[in-house]
Amino acid sequence: MKFDIHTHHYRCGHADGNIRDYIESAISSGLQVIGISDHTPYFASQENQAFPLISMGKSELRNYVEEVLQLQQEYAGTIDVLLGIESDYFPDHAELYRQTLSKYPFDYIIGSVHQVYDVSIFNKNRWKKFTPEQHISVKKEYYRLIQASAKSGGFQILGHLDAMKGNYPPFSDIPAVEIIDETMQVIAECGVAIEINTSGKTKLSGGWYPSDSMLERALYYGVDVTFGSDAHKPSRVGDELSEVSTKLREIGFKEWVYYKQQKKVIVPLT
Repeated sequence: MKFDIHTHHYRCGHADGNIRDYIESAISSGLQVIGISDHTPYFASQENQAFPLISMGKSELRNYVEEVLQLQQEYAGTIDVLLGIESDYFPDHAELYRQTLSKYPFDYIIGSVHQVYDVSIFNKNRWKKFTPEQHISVKKEYYRLIQASAKSGGFQILGHLDAMKGNYPPFSDIPAVEIIDETMQVIAECGVAIEINTSGKTKLSGGWYPSDSMLERALYYGVDVTFGSDAHKPSRVGDELSEVSTKLREIGFKEWVYYKQQKKVIVPLT
């Protein structure tokens, strides 16, 4: 069973192609399941589309849902098309997001932390002139937010756990080992899955999110894992799926999961 639960399309303003393009790419790549999971609108703003190069407008959310559901019916019997969405986790607006998204029949919601102290995690300039103590403080706050997102109950999957290394590879070497173990333990207790996200290759860090060492800790604590290419162009659908599967088996995982109608589907790693 081959699947990819993390894909985007033109509505977010920074991806290429329409939803059908991603589905057709998934079929060509031999996938049986494709999840469409574009970025949520920024619900906390009065503007319809507060960040047009980051996320869709609020007025597009219903159109997005209806299009995925229509394509789900059209491709039934050929490939299983899942309705997902990637939601930012903002503590101050978590309830607004939960209430708004609960109105739609999402198969799953990916919760992702994209900002720490109101600065993008991919902004490499944030690290300039930081002391070692400040580096540790930011890293710990990032993982505290991830823990809070797991505890929120709003997500089935947590996105790209160590993506803060994306444009600042030294992030991985900031000494804060205890916060990683604490985070994995919280995620396990909350019954939320984490994705192995192969989009790190498009950033300075290269590689996947999270690192192999974090996946080893995930296995130790019994955290479920899933796969997402985080494709922003159709050609990346399913990117490095087989390599990820092989690595997970080497680490010791026996299975991975995806969600349909917010229920876990277990897939043996073969």
